[in-house]
Amino acid sequence: MNILQCENVTKTYHLGQTTVTALDGVNLAVEKGEFVAVVGASGSGKSTLLHMLGGVDRPTRGMIKIENTDISTLSEKQLSVFRRRKVGLIYQFYNLIPTLDVRQNILLPVLLDGQKPDEESFRELADTLGLTDRLHHLPGQLSGGQQQRAAIGRALIYRPAVLLADEPTGNLDRKNSGEIIALLKLSNKRYHQTVILITHDEKIALEADRIILIEDGKIVSDGKNISGRKDGSGKKTAVDTAAEGGNVL
Repeated sequence: MNILQCENVTKTYHLGQTTVTALDGVNLAVEKGEFVAVVGASGSGKSTLLHMLGGVDRPTRGMIKIENTDISTLSEKQLSVFRRRKVGLIYQFYNLIPTLDVRQNILLPVLLDGQKPDEESFRELADTLGLTDRLHHLPGQLSGGQQQRAAIGRALIYRPAVLLADEPTGNLDRKNSGEIIALLKLSNKRYHQTVILITHDEKIALEADRIILIEDGKIVSDGKNISGRKDGSGKKTAVDTAAEGGNVL
């Protein structure tokens, strides 16, 4: 079952007399529970695509459906509520509220809705994230990896339809990067969470089940990652094969 679907999504910007096409007729379907990596060079349109999928920006043309809701038809107020409840967003910069502690940052989407938190689910999530002993710390008292874990918790607190991660390891060292990707994979497996990950890092992309390559605002390859990287074997990597338009070997 498709949880997300794009049809002919196009995004253009006007810079003076020049029209810049950031996305050019993108068609995409993602099934519930998939872990998808979107790769491409800087300026290829991958982050623009994520912003469209997350309702952060609107396409110039085309349709985006999440759980059969066409988000392009929603008002700004409706879209804000939908995004808070149905779309988890994780960025390279953690975007935590510095005056709120970890618990309050994670629960922020629920509190903004005026809802009472499910304490059992919260405790389970905090334990999974390894933040149980940091819940009353402010973001400034945390390491970068811990701050990103809190950001992931905030994105997951509503068990959203789609979790969108834009270069979530960009500010982290290799060890912390590996831990963050492991957490995303765990949420994918444990909660059957649909994850779409934007990255320029081939090693990170190879952790996904499916790899999409974007060039000049178009999807040029979309392949299943069957067995991942084969270092030292002389065989092509998943991203190499995806760039050639084939299934990932």
